[in-house]
Amino acid sequence: MPTTGNKWWTLVAVCLGTFMLLLDITIVNVALPDIQSSLHASFSDLQWVVDAYALTLAALLLTAGSLADLFGRRRLYVIGLIIFTAASLLCGVSGTILLLQLARALQGVGGAIMFSVSLALLADAFRGKDRGTAFGVWGAITGLAVAIGPLLGGALTSGLSWRWIFFVNLPFGILAVAIALTKVVESKSPQAHQPDWLGFALFTAALASLVYGLIESNQKSFGSGVVIGCLIAAAVLLLAFVAVELRGRHPMFDLSLFRLPTFSGGAVAAFGLSASIFSLLLYLVLYLQDILGFGALATGLRLLVLSGGILATSAIAGRLTSHVPVRFLIGPGLLLVGIGLLLMRGLSATSTWTHLVPGLIISGAGVGMINPPLASTAVGVVRPQQAGMASGISSTFRQVGIATGIALLGTLFASQVKSYVVDHVAGVPGLSGRGPEIATAVQSGTIKQTIASLPPANRADVGEITKAAFTSGLNEILLVGAVVALVAAVISFSTIRSKDFAQQHEGQPAEAPVPA
Repeated sequence: MPTTGNKWWTLVAVCLGTFMLLLDITIVNVALPDIQSSLHASFSDLQWVVDAYALTLAALLLTAGSLADLFGRRRLYVIGLIIFTAASLLCGVSGTILLLQLARALQGVGGAIMFSVSLALLADAFRGKDRGTAFGVWGAITGLAVAIGPLLGGALTSGLSWRWIFFVNLPFGILAVAIALTKVVESKSPQAHQPDWLGFALFTAALASLVYGLIESNQKSFGSGVVIGCLIAAAVLLLAFVAVELRGRHPMFDLSLFRLPTFSGGAVAAFGLSASIFSLLLYLVLYLQDILGFGALATGLRLLVLSGGILATSAIAGRLTSHVPVRFLIGPGLLLVGIGLLLMRGLSATSTWTHLVPGLIISGAGVGMINPPLASTAVGVVRPQQAGMASGISSTFRQVGIATGIALLGTLFASQVKSYVVDHVAGVPGLSGRGPEIATAVQSGTIKQTIASLPPANRADVGEITKAAFTSGLNEILLVGAVVALVAAVISFSTIRSKDFAQQHEGQPAEAPVPA
């Protein structure tokens, strides 16, 4: 049991790691166009820069928690910090897009360990009123990281280089490791058991096959043998995973938890939130920079509209959580996200960024309503000894939503852009055969160079076509994202029930949730 003198240092160490981790999630988006240009990356390459991180994070989250219970939470937290910090250095020095993707995957490994351990450290160090204070401070730090991520990423990318969005992690990581090693007391779980390695392998392979198949369909088609093979493999592996989890003594996913309507509703809400607004951020950033011509810093400033909406309503939602049934926050919050995404539609070649403002504000307000109650929904309806797995499953659904959302939206976006460009370029004299090349340039962020290589008489027409193609693709995936959010709103509102919380042991809190 930590001493009184250690617990506040534990809070500092956890907050440093959490700040670094969440900052890195939001800071990367605004740098992607610069990464694309610097490393000559394709559109699918950019998807993997984001998805490589989300995949390893989703796959390892629950396994890392089991290892921490078995070998020591402080030990695993330090290992996670070291891996994440070293991977950040590798990201910053990457000379090829493949190395960056591999380093991002390594960041996900470190991030999964930190995610799974950080709040367990706080729960072990703090009791009573101090625990509420500690989680309040931690919550403020997470909100700050999410809010300033796009702005800081834009400032670093514009003022220095995209590489500094990763280098900025180094001092935080080194300081957090030093504090954890010298000030944090070790803790383990007396009920710890060996990780479910077979479940981990099957889940990882299934998720990787699914995402790879979806991203490959950008370059090929859904009728491609590779794509069909990946999707079939994903389905078979997922079925095998379910069979293993149902029979295992200590499963990675206790599937019986999904018999609780509120737990299932919370999982759907976590997935829907990530698969909609958070997956669409990549494409909104590409629109602001590649089509409207804003720099990284200017893009970060404009995304503060979204961050401001999140911060404004999250503070209110946090106070309402103990007074209002959470279904009246999560369901309507997802409804606002869906409405906000619908309001962003209607873009054209002549639209300005202000067209997005109402939708960004409303979507941000919806996200702010969802995050505080969603964080506690999973753990609020299970026994205390299941809290770690329940919160881990909730966070896993968030990361799976990001990974699959970006991949699927990217496939739809690429298909719409290519179809629009090929159809309209065919009508430009002398360019009938260059449609696929121009469509590829739109997706890869090299459209300015491609237009410059065209005959002067064609440049203006092609410029208008490519802008219209991009906005046409963006309008389509905004609609898909809105549908995802609205369906998740209906499901979560109808399945999350107050009586599931009331049935827990005399209202005893299970444990703190893991980060969003």
